[in-house]
Parts: sequence; C-alpha cells; structure tokens
Amino acid sequence: MYQLEEKIWFWVLAIIPVIIVIFMALQLWKRHKQKQFADKALLQRLSPNRSLFKSVLKLIMLCLAFACLSVALVNPKIGTKLETVKREGVDIVFAVDVSKSMLAEDIAPNRLEKAKQLVTQIINNLASDRVGIIAYAGKAFPQLPITTDYASAKMFLQNMNTDMLSSQGTAINEAINLAKTYFDDEEQTNRVLIIISDGEDHSEMAAKVAEEAAEEGIRIFTIGVGDVKGGPIPLKHNGITLNYKKDSNGETVITRLNEETLKNIAQEADGVYINGRQTSVVVDEIRDLLNGMDKTEFEAKQFADFKDQFQWFLALAIAFLFIDIFLLDRKTAWLKKLNLFNENL
Repeated sequence: MYQLEEKIWFWVLAIIPVIIVIFMALQLWKRHKQKQFADKALLQRLSPNRSLFKSVLKLIMLCLAFACLSVALVNPKIGTKLETVKREGVDIVFAVDVSKSMLAEDIAPNRLEKAKQLVTQIINNLASDRVGIIAYAGKAFPQLPITTDYASAKMFLQNMNTDMLSSQGTAINEAINLAKTYFDDEEQTNRVLIIISDGEDHSEMAAKVAEEAAEEGIRIFTIGVGDVKGGPIPLKHNGITLNYKKDSNGETVITRLNEETLKNIAQEADGVYINGRQTSVVVDEIRDLLNGMDKTEFEAKQFADFKDQFQWFLALAIAFLFIDIFLLDRKTAWLKKLNLFNENL
C-alpha cells in the first residue's frame, strides 16, 4: 500500500516537454547558423568530436532528473505494517440513479453531478463506517462492494455516468434487492441504504421491496435531486448542448422530481426522505441519523505505519544532474568507434 502526500508537485513534470522543445529549437538554430558559416564537410574537419548522441544523452539525463525531483516532492509513502484493528460503524450502501433523466439541469450543474457531490460530502463526514456503491437505471449494477477505503469509493463514484447502463428507467426495486446482497452478516442491525434519485419512471414494486428490506433490518434513506417543476434532458456532444430529448410525438420531454415515490420508499423502510438541493442540510441530517444508530464492531485490516520514500528519488535526481553536468558534448573514444547515428559519415 502506498500514499502520495503532495500530488500537486506532479506539475513539475510539465517542465520536461518545455526542455525538449527548447532543445529541439536550439539544435535547429545551431544547424541553421552552422550552414551559414560553412558546409558540412568543413564543419566535420573543424569539430570532428562533435556528438549529437551525447547532446541527446545529456537531455535525457536532465529530463530524468526533473522526473525524479517531481516524485521526490510528491513524497510517496509505503505502508510497512499491516494491522487488524477493531472499528465500530454502520454499513452504508449508496444507490445512485444513472438514468438519462439525471442529466437534467434543473439543479446545478445537473442531477447526476449533484448526486455525486452529495455522496462525496457524506463520505467525507464518515468516521469508521463501511460504504458500498450501486449504480442503477433500468437495471442495477454493483459498482463497489462494502469497504472502508473511502478514496476508492470516491474514485468509483466519479467514474459513474449515464452511459454505463444501456437499459433505461429507474428500477429502484432492483437497486434495493441488490443492496441486500451487500450486507454479509445476517444478525447485523445497522444496515443502511441511501438512494439518490429523481424518483421518476419508477417501478410500482419499489415500495413493496422497500418493506421487505425493512423486515431484513435495512433502513432506507432517500435523497431527491432535481426540481418538482422539472426540466428538459439535454443531448450534448463535447459539452455543447445540441438538442433536447423528445418523445414519440416530437415534444420536448420534461422530467420532474418525483418526491412522492421517494417518500413512500423511505416510509416503508423506517427511513427518512431528504430533499437534496442544499448539500450542507443533507450532510448534517444524514450524519445525525447515523450517529443515532447502534454501531456494530467489525475487524478491518489497514496499514498503520507509512515511511517516506522521497529520499531515493531525490538521490536519483542529484545523480542524474551530476551525470548531466560532467557528461561532455564531445565524442568519447569507444563511442566514436561504435559510430552511433552514422556521425562519422
């Protein structure tokens, strides 16, 4: 297991293409000036030890030095000690609606991005709870199993989009049934399913399935994203809106937040419905609800000790810089015999 402490220093790598461009421009300028001074044969006689290979080698050393310096500044750390620790928390599964209606922009920037923001902020406020993620539209798809790795959860979350599932619709009932398989302990009582959706185009079975989930000890909280007034579904290409989705009669489809469905689901599963317009309100309410639940103890393996590794990359950067400084542009005897790049011709 490794960690990258200061990822912003990867921007130092941007210096490398700049150095390469400057080197190429300098070589072209030198060749142009040399042609003005003398022809190729005369230049070869005046400077027989001139080596293009050595110049390229010096450039490579300089680029490697900056690459190693960048990694050293990022300060990678390697976990050296794996421990099994006991933690207390709640198992939370997030079911995120990825149907096309989630592209509506009646809530900024759009419903899906708002849903991602909400889940990310909820995860940021968790302490020792375990999380899992489900994506659903016409069908439900397991995105991430129950884990304590919040970084992975947020990474998988950001990769979710409306094209990941071909079947459209809002099969909340399938998401609830899939969520049941996420909870592995039959006797566990602190099971939570958080559904983030606009509630539109839902299956009539959703409330019934929610009731069955409640009987298995799963509490369902629902978060509605969108506006009850609704909005059109934009059809975009490269971020530019080309048109809006239309029905079979050629009329623009207006998708609306269906709060009634989400309220019914939450009610059937001893949960709460929350309007997702204000992120801070949602996060505070979810935190209060989770804090009021019993915590179950579970074991989790984690790296308890991380050691800095920047010194190795810093040493390499210094070594490459020394090689670059002391490496001469002239040909060496054994390289001259190899005649790399046909330089003796």
